[in-house]
Amino acid sequence: MYKVYSMGTISARVPDELEDELETYLESERLDRSTAVRKLLGEGLEAWRREQALEQMEAGEVTFSKAAEIADMSVWEFARLAAERDITWVDEDHLEADLDEL
Repeated sequence: MYKVYSMGTISARVPDELEDELETYLESERLDRSTAVRKLLGEGLEAWRREQALEQMEAGEVTFSKAAEIADMSVWEFARLAAERDITWVDEDHLEADLDEL
């Protein structure tokens, strides 16, 4: 069984320097322009989601488990990421909720 994805179209103007760097990336990775842009956009959004999750958790806006969900990571992967960033995720206000969600 094949899964069919629908795809939207995004058009953007970029500075010449960025386009030159993209061309270097295309050649290096042996990708066509569309595939390369999708890959780079996906990686950028993944990093952004993780940063948002870390910031919200650190600010006490979400529980650890919710932050892992926002980051689209398992709780174990997210714990490793938080530790790498030296972010304490055990908060007395959220500890019980985090333990219940685990």
